[in-house]
Amino acid sequence: MSRFPVEDIRNFSIIAHVDHGKSTLADRLLELTGTIDKTQKNKQVLDKLQVERERGITVKAQTASLFYSFGGKQYLLNLIDTPGHVDFSYEVSRSLSACQGVLLVVDANEGIQAQTVANFFLAFEAQLSVIPVINKIDLKNADPERVGKQIEKVFDIPSEECIKISAKLGTNIDSVLQAVIERIPPPKVHRENPLKALVFDSTFDQYRGVIANIALFDGVVSKGDKIVSAHTKKTYEVNEVGILNPNEQPTHKLYAGQVGFLIAGMKDVTEAQIGDTLYLHNHPVEPLPGFKSAKPMVFAGVYPIDQSEYNNLKSAIEKLTLNDSSVTVHRDSSLALGAGWSICHWLWRLPWPHAVLGIQIWGPYAQTVSTIPSQPFSQALKIHFCELGFLGLLHMEVFNQRLEQEYNASVILTTPTVPYKAVLSSAKLIKEYKEKEITIINPAQFPDKSKVTEYLEPVVLGTVITPTEYTGKIMALCQARRAIQKNMTFIDENRVMLKYLFPLNEIVVDFYDSLKSLSSGYASFDYEDAGYQTAELIKMDILLNGNIVEELVTVVHREKAYTVGKGICERLKDSLPRQLFEIAIQAAVGSKVIARETYGGDITRKMKLLKRQSEGKKKLRKVGNIEIPKDAFIKVLKTQPNK
Repeated sequence: MSRFPVEDIRNFSIIAHVDHGKSTLADRLLELTGTIDKTQKNKQVLDKLQVERERGITVKAQTASLFYSFGGKQYLLNLIDTPGHVDFSYEVSRSLSACQGVLLVVDANEGIQAQTVANFFLAFEAQLSVIPVINKIDLKNADPERVGKQIEKVFDIPSEECIKISAKLGTNIDSVLQAVIERIPPPKVHRENPLKALVFDSTFDQYRGVIANIALFDGVVSKGDKIVSAHTKKTYEVNEVGILNPNEQPTHKLYAGQVGFLIAGMKDVTEAQIGDTLYLHNHPVEPLPGFKSAKPMVFAGVYPIDQSEYNNLKSAIEKLTLNDSSVTVHRDSSLALGAGWSICHWLWRLPWPHAVLGIQIWGPYAQTVSTIPSQPFSQALKIHFCELGFLGLLHMEVFNQRLEQEYNASVILTTPTVPYKAVLSSAKLIKEYKEKEITIINPAQFPDKSKVTEYLEPVVLGTVITPTEYTGKIMALCQARRAIQKNMTFIDENRVMLKYLFPLNEIVVDFYDSLKSLSSGYASFDYEDAGYQTAELIKMDILLNGNIVEELVTVVHREKAYTVGKGICERLKDSLPRQLFEIAIQAAVGSKVIARETYGGDITRKMKLLKRQSEGKKKLRKVGNIEIPKDAFIKVLKTQPNK
């Protein structure tokens, strides 16, 4: 590694919208530089996770060191392939901290999309060199000239600077590497200074401990060195250093300006903090700025299927959050219904815009719910769970899938919620809560209006890019979600960019699906946090025969209370089996009932009900004074929707 002076090093990332060809371009770059053999099997080489290959998306940023000869010199090119979905933008921002430039890949057919814009401004704010690359020029409907004009208009980059390629066929890939060398500056570092290294990513190996991905800003690190973490102040001995090529390849040393991995015997996952600065023992340095913490946008409770597995789940989550630092974790206990059984939480999609319902039942295993003893809803037990914050629903799904695939941890995710805030009205309450402004994640803990001066809901600034013929439908959709239009820009004669201020709870579940449906799949969507705004929020209870079902409590905007309440009642009516007598399903705000459905009283079902009852009371679940066959809940489980 000492053969590469700083001026012969280039550190760069590939950024783009989803499915614009980042990973395919990375494959071709690896082949062209001889890093991997050229075969037909080279697809998503840097996407190492099972979930990435199954879904065809990049979830984790991956690093590879390439060696490339140009102009009579050999260069060291450190490539970082990044995700394209908005939920993983934190991965992109972390990766850019180790780079001096980016390849901005744009599809020659689809043109600029929402995440293209978002990723460009991440690179622009980091003051990185941007090289626009127009990919997929081999497609039948490709129009690279039109896309070049879009890039010039939106990003103010001359269209003649765009490199036109086909990553799939390998067309013009040489020009990309030459542009990296000519247009991206070498890192500004000093090898004679004491070691200063930034931890920008990390993974956990059960045998070797924490494997930290580092970018060296100053100095040299080698095996045997004693280093100190600026965050924990603990001292470690370096066991191994090396580069990713793309697999781990040990080296004797790493020098300033280079990117690689470091193993130093960190056995506890809490010891390796993303954004930490490492320096040599007895040579302290000023810590690097690190990263701004990721702000969770969606919260969900994660329960082990069996409570005896709680400690294993806790360990799995700690190890996985080391690899995905954008997840926030809060361990807690919850009042749950039943008599000391493990939890089973079943979810189904409602025909209303922004919530998912759940009913909780208890049993030793999810597969043997028929052993659940009949218990009144008044009996409660504290159950351990972890409350996690995610950057979006896809992020939540991928995290759950990784828990199962990588750590064999079977979990149950509860209803996705967003964090609301309430400004307390009295000094007594402020003293009790120890702050004037409290955050509410659990709807059951939503304070009464008499205790607060105002409620606040989270809002996001959303960007929609769509063909012009769908503009009217999409504007109507946004207005139906209580969005406020902020800007409207025509990218060219065929595409328009809309900016709206959305309440987060209006887009968190199904907005993206609705947008794709209205635009025949052509529109794209991206959003960023925009703080909080005052809102008329109310807590809505769901009652069965006058008994409140705590799991179904939800927070809604006042103007949507009837629509949401009516939807819940109708869904419950369709999901629950009929009884011989009428049962009232009600949605209520305080003491006022705002929606009602009635089920039961169907005499034609008498024989079926008598047959179930003859099998014994143990197969009935009591909700208040209503006995419901538990196979109704099993049917709900079997028809669980796609999240």
